This record gives sequence, C-alpha cells and structure tokens, in this order.
Amino acid sequence: MKIKSPLEVYNYLPRTNCGECGYDTCMSFAAHILDRSAKVEDCKPLVEEAKKDPKIKEKLDELLELTAPEILEVAIGTGDSAIKIGGEEVLHRHELTFFNPTAFFYDVWDTLDDRAIDERCSRVVEYRKFYVGKFLTLDGIAVRCTSGDPKRFREVVKKVAGYGKPMVLVSLDADCMKAALEEVAETRPLIYAATEGNWKEFLELSLDYNVPVVLRAKDLDVLKSMAATFRQAGVKDIVLDPVTDPLGEGLKGTFERVIQLRRTAIAGEDKDVAYPIMVTPIAAWLIDGDEVTKSYWEAVIASMFIVKYADVMIFRSIDQHVVMPTITLRFNIYTDPRTPVQVEPGLRPINDPSPEDPVFITTNFALTYYTVESDLTSGGIKGWLLVLDTGGLGVEVSVAGGQFTASKVKELIEETKIAEKVNHKILVIPGLAARLQGAIEDETGWKVLVGPMDSGRIKGWLENNWPPQD
Repeated sequence: MKIKSPLEVYNYLPRTNCGECGYDTCMSFAAHILDRSAKVEDCKPLVEEAKKDPKIKEKLDELLELTAPEILEVAIGTGDSAIKIGGEEVLHRHELTFFNPTAFFYDVWDTLDDRAIDERCSRVVEYRKFYVGKFLTLDGIAVRCTSGDPKRFREVVKKVAGYGKPMVLVSLDADCMKAALEEVAETRPLIYAATEGNWKEFLELSLDYNVPVVLRAKDLDVLKSMAATFRQAGVKDIVLDPVTDPLGEGLKGTFERVIQLRRTAIAGEDKDVAYPIMVTPIAAWLIDGDEVTKSYWEAVIASMFIVKYADVMIFRSIDQHVVMPTITLRFNIYTDPRTPVQVEPGLRPINDPSPEDPVFITTNFALTYYTVESDLTSGGIKGWLLVLDTGGLGVEVSVAGGQFTASKVKELIEETKIAEKVNHKILVIPGLAARLQGAIEDETGWKVLVGPMDSGRIKGWLENNWPPQD
C-alpha cells in the first residue's frame, strides 16, 4: 500500500460513522483497511455516491489505487474453490506478513491413460495433513499437453475439470490451448505460457476467454516488454515466469531473477513487473538421475522459492517426502508472525473422561495444545484438559512472562466449572510450570501435582502418580 496511516485513509471516507461497513467508526474501518481485514468497497455510502458523482468516483478510484498491494492479486478458478496468488506488499514477512500462500499445482499429462489420470487427480484432491490445528491441502492440478493433439488435450482437461480443483493448462501450442479453453474457460484456469514465439496468439486467447496468463522468458527485459504489451492490450491478470533452470546456469540465475522482479515491484519502481511470480520445481525432472533424486531436487527448489518469492508452483512428485516438507514450510512462512498461533481457551474432555479422571492444564499456544492433546488421545488417557489463555505463548515463556499465573488458573477453573464435573480437586500442571505449584494451591484451593516436562511421558507418569496417595 502507498499509504500507511489510518488517518490518510480516513480523509477519503464519508466520516459519518454510519456503521454500514460493520465497524463502529470510520477511523476503525480505516485501520482495518490498512491491515487488509476490510475492503474499501465495504464503505457502502462511498460506493453509492461514486455512482452518482464523478468527483466522488475519482476519489474512490484514488483510494483504491493507494490501498492496493504492490503485487497484483490474481485469482485462479472461480467461486469458493478459487486460489488467490500475489497481493504481497513487503519483501520480509516480519515487516507485515505474507498474505496469499504459494499455490501448489501437481501435473498430469494427456499421454497418460485415463486410469492413471484419475489416480493422480484423486491423490491431489484427497490429500490432507493435520498440522497445528489445521488441515493442509493441495491447491490444484496442472494439465500438460504432451501429445500435441488438441482433441486429446481437450478431453483430458474436461476430465480433470470434473474434480473441481483450480487448473493450470500447460501448452505452448495455441491450437491445443484454444481447444481446452473452449471446454473449461468458465472455470478460469491459468494458461501457461506465452513466450517470445507465441505471445500474439496467447494474448488473443487471454482476452477472448478472460483467463489469467503466464508470461515466460529468461530475459527480464523481454518479460517486462511482454507484460507491458499484455497490460496495455487489456489483460489484467498476469503471472511472470522468469524460467526455473536447474541445469545450464543452475538455480543461482533463477534466484537472482526472482529477487530482482520482486524487489523492483515492491519498491514501486516498475508496474510492468508488479505481478505474481511462477517457479516450476518440476524442472528438477530434467536433472540426470533416478526418480528419488529428481524428486529430492524438486523439494529443494520448492523450499528455496517458497521463502523467496514464488506465488505459484507446478510439481511432478506427489510423494510424501516432497509434499509434506513443502506444505509444512509454506504454512509456517505464511503464518502471520505478528500473531501467535493459538486455539480457543476453555475445557476439553479427552477420551470421554469420568469424574474420577485427572484434570490437566496447558496453554493455548497451538503447537503446545495439539501436542498435549495428541499425546493424551493417542495414549488412551482419559482426562480433562484445561486450556489457559496465554495469548498464544508456550508454557515456559508464559510462566516467565506472567501470562500463566495462579490467578488466571483460578479464573479458568471458575469459568469452565470443572469442579462440577469431577469428584476431586487435583490439578496436574506441566513440569515447566513447577514453580507455580504453591501459588496455584493457595489461589485455588486445589491440590497441585507437577507433571512431566514432556507430555509424551504423561502416560508413564500417571502409572506412578494417579490416583494420588493421601
């Protein structure tokens, strides 16, 4: 965004505090526009007045321009399944955050038989990995034309479209691409790719079918020139591919081109390159070696450019040793560093506990909570788990920082009414909170047992300590 102060945004708003945007005041709304939890278009009075008054329309357009992210946001697909890429504002996530996670597409090719296509598509659609309270999934399918046959490519694209995932259509042949778009243009696939040799045909396809397009060139001057041409012709949704080359020049050249594109765009120096960037880890399959070696390099390439600064990728391997580390890294990089990952505080019954079963306590830092919850559940331990609001901090940090205190434990016990659910007053605290044992006993009137440092040892600890001996 080109403006950083809520007051600057506020000066463009009606300043009536009508509340139609969902916020109490225009100033509050302005602050939410800056952190991107609200949109300018949510100001209904401003939008309605802009329809009647050209001066207000000019004012609205100026505000939209000033609050737009430096990198254009592009949608692939339609409706709830659409994937947004780009839309970034900073080079380093600690400066603000990264907003739209790198989109992962996994390829099928039209020389595969239908059974193999179904198998690969199903694996992409069904993949789910539970991590820190969320299910991590894969984004879409890239359909590659290797047959050179427009009819076959069209058939395969239609088949893949039935899986309901966003698609990237991969072919340098305009006839093949047109045949596919005639079938699935309404799903708004990303078409890949316009090059120096076919850009005129792909420009027409992008305009005729209103779909986003990838521009591909290793020479950044050529890439910029194509982008300017497409933009001036009326193509709004553009993605840049500076060519992933793990062979001739190695990854160093690719890395330098990606960095240069992103830095230039974020600095606002050149609108012609202010677009999302595509990197293709699938290029690793050009490297000599067996499939394990190729897939290893695919994961390496993906990991490099998830951090800097790929917005969309195409993969070949859907094996766990490639998918798991890359989607986990993506989740971590695109988690807002300003806000700890946390769960709702409260009470969680584990494994259908009875009134005789123990009461444990932990913090609402998501990684801590899900580790403890998993250890209890998988260990077959019946119990009650109190989750204390520490602002998303772990046990040791929150004890040291004053977020995990005896008084807050007392409040949690009272709010959850745990005393009404059990026939004892015994609380098991984490070993890292041992120093609070006496204070919690004095504050709550409960007997406090100090559990192990590691929740994975709770089962063995209970065998020796529960039920407690008087």
